[in-house]
Amino acid sequence: MIRHHGPISGVAAFGGAYVATAGYDNQVILWDAAARVPLARAVHDHLANQVAFSPDGTLLLTSSSDYTARLWSVPDLKLRAVLSDHKDDVEMSVFHPTRDLVATASRDHLVRVYDLTGTLVARFEGHTADVISVAWLGEGDELLTSSDDGTVKRWSLAAGGMVGEVDLGGVETDTIAITRAGVVYAGNDDGEIITIADGRTGKAPAHEAGIKRLVYNAATESLVSLSYDRTLRVWDASDADAGLRLTHTAEFPAEVWARSCAFLDDSTLVFGTFGSSYAVYRVTDGTWDLTGVEPTACVNAVVTTADGAVWTTGDAGIVWVDGRQRAATGSLCNFLVEVGGRVLTGGQLGRVFDARDGRVLHQHRSPLNCAAAFTRDGVPHVVVGAYTGEGLVFAVREGEDPEHVATLPLHTNAVKGVAVSGDTLFAVCADASVSWFSLETFTETGRVDEAHARIANGCAPLPGGRFASVSRDLTLRIWDGRTSRTVPTPHDHSVKCVAASTDGRLVATGSYAGAVAVYDVTTGDWPHVWRPTTAGISSLHYDAARGRFLASSYDGRVYPLQPQPEPAP
Repeated sequence: MIRHHGPISGVAAFGGAYVATAGYDNQVILWDAAARVPLARAVHDHLANQVAFSPDGTLLLTSSSDYTARLWSVPDLKLRAVLSDHKDDVEMSVFHPTRDLVATASRDHLVRVYDLTGTLVARFEGHTADVISVAWLGEGDELLTSSDDGTVKRWSLAAGGMVGEVDLGGVETDTIAITRAGVVYAGNDDGEIITIADGRTGKAPAHEAGIKRLVYNAATESLVSLSYDRTLRVWDASDADAGLRLTHTAEFPAEVWARSCAFLDDSTLVFGTFGSSYAVYRVTDGTWDLTGVEPTACVNAVVTTADGAVWTTGDAGIVWVDGRQRAATGSLCNFLVEVGGRVLTGGQLGRVFDARDGRVLHQHRSPLNCAAAFTRDGVPHVVVGAYTGEGLVFAVREGEDPEHVATLPLHTNAVKGVAVSGDTLFAVCADASVSWFSLETFTETGRVDEAHARIANGCAPLPGGRFASVSRDLTLRIWDGRTSRTVPTPHDHSVKCVAASTDGRLVATGSYAGAVAVYDVTTGDWPHVWRPTTAGISSLHYDAARGRFLASSYDGRVYPLQPQPEPAP
C-alpha cells in the first residue's frame, strides 16, 4: 500500500482533482483528491521537501535534500528531468506561470533557473545564507527569493543578476507570496507579515511565533499564514492600501505540520502532517478532516535510564520502553531526558510531558526541540530548548511535578541542541550561533554568532566544561572555552546529531543520509563509520552501561553500535 512513513513536509493541489505530497521518507505521492487514495509514487534519494504542479497540471516539480529538484509526469510520476548543479538541499522550486522555466531555492545560498529539459539557464549569487523560498514576479522574467540572511531579493533573467533588495532587519524569513497586483508579503521568524508594495515596506504582528508558510489565492484575494504558534490565519488581501484584514483563525490538530498548505478549492485547504496522509480543512465551517492520517513509526529520540531500560519516542508521540508501549502523548515528540528519577518528553505542541503516563506538565508558546539535565543546589533540574529561542528551566523535586523556575534567552532563533558540562550550559542554534550560560546564576557567559558555516544541529557535553557541536556544514567542532577546533567529518550530507562517551574520548555523529561516524578525540582519527540505514539518523545517545551508541532513525528503528576498544596512545 502506498502511504507516507515519515512527516509530510510539502503539499500541493491542482484543479480540485489532484493532491501531491512530499515527505521526509523520501517519497513523493500523487493522490486522487476526491477519493483520498494514492495514484502513484516517486522516490528521491533523500528527504523530499516541497512539491508543485505545473500551470497545466501535467508535470510535478519536487525539491529534495538529495541536492536536486526533479520533474515528473502526471499522473504516472515518471521521471522527466533531474535539475542538478546544487551543492546543498533544494528547499523550494516553482514553475513559471507562462514559460517553460522553473526556479529553485537552495541552502547553498544560490538561486537557479532551468528549462524543462533540466538545462541550467541562470545561476544567481547574492544571498549570504540559505535561500528558503522563491516565487516568480508575474509573467515576466523576474523572480523573488527570501533567505535566512533576512533579505528579500529580486532577480532578472534579462539583467543576469540581482536588480532589487529589501533588507528585513536581519530577521530570518522563510516564506513569501505575491498577489495579482504585485504586492509582496513575507513571513518572518518574529511572527510578522511584511508588506512590500510600491517601494514601501510595512510590517504587522500576525502570530505569536515564527511564520513558516504564506499561501495566496488569487481567485478570492485571500492570504493564509501558518505558524509554529499552532494556528492558521486567513487574511483578506484585496486592498493593499488598507492592509491585511483577519477573517478567520483556527488551531492545528496535533497531527498537522505548520510547514505547508495549499488551496484545494477556494474554501478548502490541504496540509502536510506528521502522519501517513494529508489533512483537509474547510474554512467555511471550520472543520478538519483527518481521514487516512495514520501514525508513522518514525523515532526522534532514544535514551537509556539508570535501570538500563531503553526509552524511545517519535512522530506518533508514543513512548516505548524496551519495545513495549508505555504512554501516548498525542503529539510529535522530539526529545527524551531522564531527570530526578523521571523521564520527560515534548515536541511540536510546545508541551512538556511526563513520559511515564503522557501527562502534560507545562505549556509553552512554541514547539520544543531538545533537553538536558543537571543538578543545582542539590536539586535535579532540566533545561528544555524551544523553537523561539528560549531555554525553559524546571526544578524536579522528588514527589512533585516539575516547577518552571527560569526562562533563559539562549538564542533569538530555534534552539537545536543543549548540553551541560560542569556548571555550564551550552546551546546551539538554527542561525549557526552558540552560547554559554552559567547554571549557578542563569546568566549568559559567552556567545559566538558564526560558530558554524551552516545551521548548527546538535551538541554534546565533554568533560571539563568542553563541548562538541555539529552542523549542516559537515564539520564537528570541539569547544574548549570560547574557541573551537574544527574537524571535517566523513559525512557527505548534513550532520543531524551528536553524542559523546562518558570519558569524552569518542564522539559519534549521525547524518540525514543514515550514516554514523565516530571520532576519537585522543588520536584525531575516525575509527568507526557505519551506515545502518538509508533513512536519516534522528538522534544519538551513549549507553554508558553497555559501552555503545544508540542511533534512532526515521525508519522507526534504533540501531545499537558498539565501537571496538582502541588502545590508548
